[in-house]
Amino acid sequence: MPDILWRPDPERIAATNVDAFRRSLVARGHALPDYPALWRWSVADPGAFWSAMWDFAGLPGEKGDIPLADADRMPGAKFFPQAQLNYAEAVLARPGPGPALIFRGEHGGRAEISWPELRRRVASLAAALSAAGVAKGDRVAAFLPNIPEAIIGLLASASIGAIWSSCSPDFGPAGVLDRFGQIAPKVFLAADGYFYGGRRFSNAAKIAQVMAGFETMPRLVVVPFIGDAAALAIPGAVTIEAFTAPHAGAAASFTRVGFDHPLYVLFSSGTTGKPKCIVHGHGGILLKHASEHHLHTDLKPADRLFYFTTLGWMMWNWLVSGLMTGAGLILFDGNPFHPGPTALFDIAEQEGMTVFGTSAKYIDSLAKAGARPRQTHDLACLKAMTSTGSPLAPESFDYVYRDIKADIMLASISGGTDICGCFALGNPVAPVRRGELATRALGCAVEVFDDAARPVRGERGELVCTKPFPSMPVMFWADPDGAKYRAAYFSRFANTWCHGDFCELYEHDDGNVGMVIFGRSDAVLNPGGVRIGTAEIYRQVEKLPEVLESLVIGQDFQHDVRVVLFVRLRAGVALDDALAARIRKVIRDNASPRHVPAKIIQVSDIPRTRSGKLVELAVRDVVHGRTPKNIGALANPEALEQFKAIPELAG
Repeated sequence: MPDILWRPDPERIAATNVDAFRRSLVARGHALPDYPALWRWSVADPGAFWSAMWDFAGLPGEKGDIPLADADRMPGAKFFPQAQLNYAEAVLARPGPGPALIFRGEHGGRAEISWPELRRRVASLAAALSAAGVAKGDRVAAFLPNIPEAIIGLLASASIGAIWSSCSPDFGPAGVLDRFGQIAPKVFLAADGYFYGGRRFSNAAKIAQVMAGFETMPRLVVVPFIGDAAALAIPGAVTIEAFTAPHAGAAASFTRVGFDHPLYVLFSSGTTGKPKCIVHGHGGILLKHASEHHLHTDLKPADRLFYFTTLGWMMWNWLVSGLMTGAGLILFDGNPFHPGPTALFDIAEQEGMTVFGTSAKYIDSLAKAGARPRQTHDLACLKAMTSTGSPLAPESFDYVYRDIKADIMLASISGGTDICGCFALGNPVAPVRRGELATRALGCAVEVFDDAARPVRGERGELVCTKPFPSMPVMFWADPDGAKYRAAYFSRFANTWCHGDFCELYEHDDGNVGMVIFGRSDAVLNPGGVRIGTAEIYRQVEKLPEVLESLVIGQDFQHDVRVVLFVRLRAGVALDDALAARIRKVIRDNASPRHVPAKIIQVSDIPRTRSGKLVELAVRDVVHGRTPKNIGALANPEALEQFKAIPELAG
């Protein structure tokens, strides 16, 4: 039984949104004495749950009389088929008491945007897009840092029923075209450059290459961010100020659309081929994010929500939806360790951050850097931290409570681009247990299946969802018969969403059910036929102070699979027999002999996606002499070179 690291007191529980939601249902006659009962009801009657969620969140629009049609079909179920609503209208409907947006750049820039100003700027850009010929269903693509103009662009596009898509400015031209070239945008919003690690990067040349690569030329709107005039010299370029100036007095207007009308296109990482274009709808995103922000994160109008993310990660889309609670957003763009490891905590203290969202890798790196924000910063306002991107190690839980803040809800959350949300989240009314994701998402019938499609507890298997939920993709782009969509999620188990995570559910004496994720199913190791999650090895190896990060694969070897571990070590540290022995011992002692790698190899860098996820599959391909697919999805593709023809892996 994992240690309890934090427990909310009764007063805090009574003040949470999720308990208020539960009490509102009790007042309507539902017998829901506690959170576990609420979860069970939410998945037993998903139509009723999501209808109640719409009301609790105060979403504007028309629900219609049918909350869920064809509930027994996956895919094929339809939530609120009669509904009319608009994402931007809902997000802007409840202005809070503070600023809507606070931007902080690593270069020292700061901007603050009030709710009325945000609404005005959204209206003027929406009018400019319409005047440029953008209509309902047309696409607007953005190549931007995490700056206010990006959020304004999404909301303006949504307000007229156009479809938004974005990626971060560090993508190369091929990576941008792999994504936006598939959806043919009518307007292309691009920043002239960005700042990272104390350096200034111009994007003028990349923008020109992207524009030349589009089959149908979009209107180019440049957002001046670094002051590079070269971007404005591209034929047809216009600044966003000049683009919107004729529409400065436009009134806010929102085109209400059907529940499944496309809101935005997100992209898979693209590490196994050209990125999939995953289309999400207005209603599904609003409802799913409403449940996650109001109930699981406990956001309130006085809060200030931060997530360290770029426009290339679905957590940016998740962050934007936080506005629907009335909370203000804190935006950051740049290197989170510049000029020092506590740069983001400087912002947290100065801006009164209440919810700090980040990645598991950031927390691990912070710990390895020896940072102790609890001693160096006033974090009185901070009430919650969330972590995603990869499993959060138990030692990282310890670090947060020891060196960041003791009285805090730490939520390790997990989901993905596919659902633009989470299957496992924080629970503001339950204890935080070391190493566990606190709860299954309300309204999501999450289970763990064994290979025979039987639900199991205390046993590892596939993360599945057995009933429909609103943020299932509307469709994949250019998949008219839905064949690619069905193959992606429904080919493993009949009528059941298979998410591709290898995990385990744990039942506790208080009725709560926690989860541990061991890695992606397609990266699971299989030595001697025993399934091992990669995260199980990472948790042990990265305890060692000499190891900055690691990556593990299964190599086909002598008619079996052997475990191969790659390690990136601290500067000046070399992998010798003594260190290799310590690595093997910590794995054997804390995992099992099956987890111990057959080979341990030092490398100078480890390849990852632009959102920081390790790419085990790409490394596995290289080790086996195969060409990895779409290396343009990687933040550091050059790191793959060192994995070719490694002598220790011959034979």
